[in-house]
Amino acid sequence: MAGSTRTRKSSGGTGGNRRLVIVESPTKARKIASYLGADFVVESSRGHIRDLPRGAADVPAKFKGQAWARLGVDVDHDFEPLYVVSADKKSLVTELKEALKDVDELYLATDGDREGEAIAWHLLETLKPKIPVRRMVFHEITESAIQAAAANPRDLDQDLVDAQETRRILDRLYGYEVSPVLWKKVMPKLSAGRVQSVATRLVVERERERMKFVSASYWDISATMDAGADASPRQFGARLVAVDGTRLATGRDFGSDGRLKNSDVTVLDETQARALAAGLENVGMRVTSVEEKPYTRKPYAPFMTSTLQQEAGRKLRFSADRTMRTAQKLYENGYITYMRTDSTTLSETAINAARSQATQLYGAQYVAKEPRQYTRKVKNAQEAHEAIRPAGESFRTPGQVAGELDSDEFKLYEMIWQRTIASQMADARGNTTSVRISGTAATGQECTFSASGRTITFAGFLKAYVETVDAEAGGESDDAESRLPQLVKDQAITPVELTADGHSTSPPSRFTEPSLIKTMEELGIGRPSTYSSIISTIQDRGYVWKKGAALVPSWVAFAVVGLLENHFGRLVDYDFTAALEDELDGIAAGRQQRTAWLSGFYFGGSVGPDGSVGRSGGLKKLVGSGVEDIDPREINSIPLFSDAEGRTVVVRVGRFGPYLEREVDGAAQRANLPEDLPPDELTAEIAEKLFATPQEGRSLGTDPVSGNEIVAKEGRFGPYVTEVLPESDNGKKAPKPRTGSLFKSMSLDTVTLDDALKLLSLPRVVGKDPETGAEITAQNGRYGPYLKKGTDSRSLVDESQIFTVTLEEALKIYAEPKKRGRSAAAAPPLRELGNDPVSGKPMVIKDGRFGPYVTDGEANASLRKTDSVETITDERAAELLAEKRAKGPVKKKAPAKKAATKSTAAKKAAPKKAASKS
Repeated sequence: MAGSTRTRKSSGGTGGNRRLVIVESPTKARKIASYLGADFVVESSRGHIRDLPRGAADVPAKFKGQAWARLGVDVDHDFEPLYVVSADKKSLVTELKEALKDVDELYLATDGDREGEAIAWHLLETLKPKIPVRRMVFHEITESAIQAAAANPRDLDQDLVDAQETRRILDRLYGYEVSPVLWKKVMPKLSAGRVQSVATRLVVERERERMKFVSASYWDISATMDAGADASPRQFGARLVAVDGTRLATGRDFGSDGRLKNSDVTVLDETQARALAAGLENVGMRVTSVEEKPYTRKPYAPFMTSTLQQEAGRKLRFSADRTMRTAQKLYENGYITYMRTDSTTLSETAINAARSQATQLYGAQYVAKEPRQYTRKVKNAQEAHEAIRPAGESFRTPGQVAGELDSDEFKLYEMIWQRTIASQMADARGNTTSVRISGTAATGQECTFSASGRTITFAGFLKAYVETVDAEAGGESDDAESRLPQLVKDQAITPVELTADGHSTSPPSRFTEPSLIKTMEELGIGRPSTYSSIISTIQDRGYVWKKGAALVPSWVAFAVVGLLENHFGRLVDYDFTAALEDELDGIAAGRQQRTAWLSGFYFGGSVGPDGSVGRSGGLKKLVGSGVEDIDPREINSIPLFSDAEGRTVVVRVGRFGPYLEREVDGAAQRANLPEDLPPDELTAEIAEKLFATPQEGRSLGTDPVSGNEIVAKEGRFGPYVTEVLPESDNGKKAPKPRTGSLFKSMSLDTVTLDDALKLLSLPRVVGKDPETGAEITAQNGRYGPYLKKGTDSRSLVDESQIFTVTLEEALKIYAEPKKRGRSAAAAPPLRELGNDPVSGKPMVIKDGRFGPYVTDGEANASLRKTDSVETITDERAAELLAEKRAKGPVKKKAPAKKAATKSTAAKKAAPKKAASKS
């Protein structure tokens, strides 16, 4: 059995009780077994072993005729769920039952949260053990923690089980009642979800804001000021902020409609700004005010689930899913504490470990005088676990674990370690300076410039960790400094350079995964432990796609959200969704009774705040009433704008995807919509271009070989060429026409028949591998041009190679080690530097997955935030490479060794809940 540490029960041994310990994963099983003795057998359930039926085929025959069977929940009898063991777990259940015959006690050691408690309960209900059963809980996988958990088991927490089961039932009722409405009114195979629909609405609303946004322009003047030969630094930057005592308008003074919010500011246009700049040349200026203030910055709290996902997204460019998968591996292998937590508190042991290590690494002056404890009242918090931190009573440094972790694991561990150590360090201290400088232009206008500076006088915790600023949101990093010279009031200042600068206001940034998680947490929507799966779900369902790091809603998402807002508004209301989380947490705390609450929510009753689903008649009534009155055409029509002739242009969401439509001379004119065109980028000009491309395509001519017409068309996945086949009159299934995507260098307007015939001739046979006889072809794919030999594909540098690459060149490419990701088609370096003093090899700056980096062909080192591609020196590049080498290579972690197991005193069995239908 995967993850098994089982040995047959023997007549010899220590004479103690034998215990079967069941955890969720094989990795966890192997690690835990190494800390327990020979009287313990550790097995893995590989996640949940049973769940509600996924479809009609999973429903047992005796229940198929029941009205509630499609839901998998008997809504008329206390919302009793119907659980079935999944087909792929039946043999595992048999093996676990067999394992029970050789032991005296069962320890359920699944995770300590709601989900883990539910898995433990399902194991108990399915295995039906006749031996004592206890719950073994721990929050880190270290020897001391595992042995303490084994020595101090508890009973199953039925409130947690009820809370998780209620959530599961609620999500099933929501999805199975609302999704069919989407199938009927939008398109088949869509889904609705309690949290996923609200998350989708957030992304759609942000795109609507961007689509309505009207940009405004404004000008100001940037200046380089000279404080005199004795000043250090002599020159500094300043910006015009007021003219004749009236503040100059900045971006925040304009609304989303492009108009000023108030009239007490001055807006400069280009002419005025340039005239002012010219009028200030050679004008003497004076400092009118100098304001200096000390500031203090406290350390960031240790990570909890949501902040870990956000910071890993910003700093490491990890998706939420990638972060949680990596954190799961770190936890299961004993490197960090449990990674699904709402708590920022640290145990006394962890605080002592962090303080001791900070003192050792940075000195006593950098450690806070008193231990820091971070308490945070999190909305809808689960039971209080500890914050995410390095595991153990003393922390291993990143250097000590580097050889045991892969790249992602090392990066995440290092970030968690740094944040934990920094949390116990001293405040950072510094000074901020604000200076106002005034002068009179030749035009007679009094102009006031502003300059600001910040210096750090004591780095404190910043020595260990600096939080990454969201690039989209702006802001300044906590360790950023900008020095001003020592200035005094009435000091003479000379402007040496004056530049009129134009600016335009920008629409609100699209959500990224980190910013969406932050917003959901602030609104109290969903659970931090589920954010990763929610973000994956809305992408998998086709509601959201990524453009770089930005989350872009599809037109289908617009239609779905519009339907839910207009007809089931409470289901996607942010406040009601957050209140729902509060009520579900009340069940976990024992304040609410599960069956009564579900009945009120589904059939209607006194549950939730005024206006909630329950108090409005319940989910069943809400979904069942008025559905037939929903007009699919109205729901699937998203008005955009009026064209030059006043005709309304709309996006229609059809069964086969979205398309543009407007009425011309009483008839509908339609155009295909490219799938990769974000909604806010669909302007009137682009719409006209799409309308100008007939849906049937632009005829390019006739294929001289087949005699078929060749056309160029705009499709869901971009422009392409295809052949028009004659209609079949013999009743047989017509063959598929040849198609070929246009190269990036081609356009629908200019592609020729010769171009099209070349594209339709692909894939091109390059030749055969003389060693294996396998055919090598050159073709164009979704990710660019590539070679293919059997299942082995290699990227080509550019599209023209598809038609020119020779067999000799292809064999040479296949002879090289396979490259993955962006390195598959090597881009030229961003900049070439001198030779590295250690390796003697030339250094270059390249653009990598996580930003620019320096390499000498042997070592790679990412550029820091303060490094610039354009200005980095050879010395600085060599320094970065030296730092990277000092960390040592990052090696793959060796698999953990299995070990024998050991026993502790037995405890009484947990009380069982009445078994549900199975």
